[in-house]
Amino acid sequence: MITKNRFGARLLAISLLLFGLAGCASFSTDGGFSAIEQTATKRIGKEVRWAKTDADRTAITSRVAALLKYPLSVDDAVQIALLNNAGMQAAFAELGLAEADVVQAGRIPNPRFTMFRARHGDEFKIEQALTFSLQSLIAMPWMTAIEARRFQSVQSSVSMEVLMLAAETRKAWILAVSAEENVRYGTKVKTVADASAERARRMESVGNWNKLSRAREQSFYADAALNVARAERRQTATRERLTRLMGLWGGDIQYTLPPRLPDLPSSADELPNVEQTAMAQRLDIQARRADLDATANNLGLSKATRFINALELGPARVLEGQKSEPYKKGFELSVEIPLFDWGTTKVAKAESRYLQTANQLAETAINARSEVREAYRGYRIGYDIAKHYRDEIVPIRKRIADENLLRYNGMLIGVFELLADARSQIGSVNGYIDALRDFWLAKADLDMAMIGRPNMSALAGSTMAAADAPAGH
Repeated sequence: MITKNRFGARLLAISLLLFGLAGCASFSTDGGFSAIEQTATKRIGKEVRWAKTDADRTAITSRVAALLKYPLSVDDAVQIALLNNAGMQAAFAELGLAEADVVQAGRIPNPRFTMFRARHGDEFKIEQALTFSLQSLIAMPWMTAIEARRFQSVQSSVSMEVLMLAAETRKAWILAVSAEENVRYGTKVKTVADASAERARRMESVGNWNKLSRAREQSFYADAALNVARAERRQTATRERLTRLMGLWGGDIQYTLPPRLPDLPSSADELPNVEQTAMAQRLDIQARRADLDATANNLGLSKATRFINALELGPARVLEGQKSEPYKKGFELSVEIPLFDWGTTKVAKAESRYLQTANQLAETAINARSEVREAYRGYRIGYDIAKHYRDEIVPIRKRIADENLLRYNGMLIGVFELLADARSQIGSVNGYIDALRDFWLAKADLDMAMIGRPNMSALAGSTMAAADAPAGH
């Protein structure tokens, strides 16, 4: 009886020890989401929310509905996307998966109980053993550190997805607003062209206009109608992309956009140390560095446990003979003998992964420098082009139109000469709308390039390419 009590006491002591070690690892109160919130607040001044409950989802729905009551500003569009995009909510779930791995790494695996029982008449052989994995205990500090670093990497990755969604929504809003402006202006041009073509038809019918001149007016009208159709197609594509990014459906898709893009700022930003600034704050570089640290730590683990694939130890007792005889006490040790596999493949694999991660970090840094240089150059050129349109081309075209109007009123030129000069003014206005759009797209790319990898926009003619891009995040 005393022997049985001692064995039970040992089992109890080991169980309590394992329970205590397992209790050291637990889940955090926020699942690591506070880091995502801080990034969104610090980098872009926006709120993110992880919708885990019906109350969370109801609060998000109410906030989105409030923002949609008024013409949608670019900041409101970004805020709606960060709150309402279902793909973003799916990305937040990666935090829960990664944290579960951290907690699991800090817990001892369950002990293993084995029992052998044989009987021959009154003779018994009973073996009982309770073992736990020494390999897991030895590797626990490394595994916990590795999973903690991987969790930090996931936090950086999710933070990057938040920033990328914000940048893509901002660009989608720019494209949608400029497309609607193109439609409105194109419609006005079409109305003027229609009136000009009708006037030419009437003058030809009374012999005051030749067929060639009338055909030119009809051609102008046909081009104007075609341009409106193309603008309406761009309007649909850009608006639907913005709708997808904001996660809207049903009645919410009837939101209102402002009539025009924001004005060109009075001056462009000067960023003399743009590369150094970007290197210090880009999240993709920080994530690669965290991956490299985790891989280096994993390499140390592989070298430390290269000969240990299975190692278990625990108390055991054996009874041989009559059941009334006492148990023989001892312990059981189970170890895999490295006879054929000496762990070299495990170490070689870890070393190759470390070199791979180091080169990925170098590639990310090189690409980041190039991306931020390209983005800043595109931003400055885009500003200069839009400013040239605003300060030079459009005013000159307007002065020409005003002078021609005076000449028309003085009967020095005819209506068709007046309309011909108006067409030149139309081209300059369209050019300014496109230049202003391209500047704000370049500004969005630059902002993203300073904190992560941007999805660079081409300049003129990029509207449909950007609109047709996938709306994932």
